[in-house]
Amino acid sequence: MGAEHHVKFFRNGKEQAVVIPAEFEMAGEEAIMRKEGDRLVIEPVRKTDLLEWLATIEPWEEEFPDVDEDQPPSEEVDLFPGNGR
Repeated sequence: MGAEHHVKFFRNGKEQAVVIPAEFEMAGEEAIMRKEGDRLVIEPVRKTDLLEWLATIEPWEEEFPDVDEDQPPSEEVDLFPGNGR
């Protein structure tokens, strides 16, 4: 186990609070808190980029539905009228 600090709880309205000592300061602005038995565990929220998130999801086995199956063909739309595109 690493460094320890004796801290005191105080009330902030209806919530119990504690001041986190500077040497235990975490990066970021958000944390995840969970209770494990009689312990509170606080971990910084880890930001993941899209590729990291995609690596965690299960492969998609189903076929995507053909949502425009009974629709007439779409018309070309000129997004830049008057620009000669």
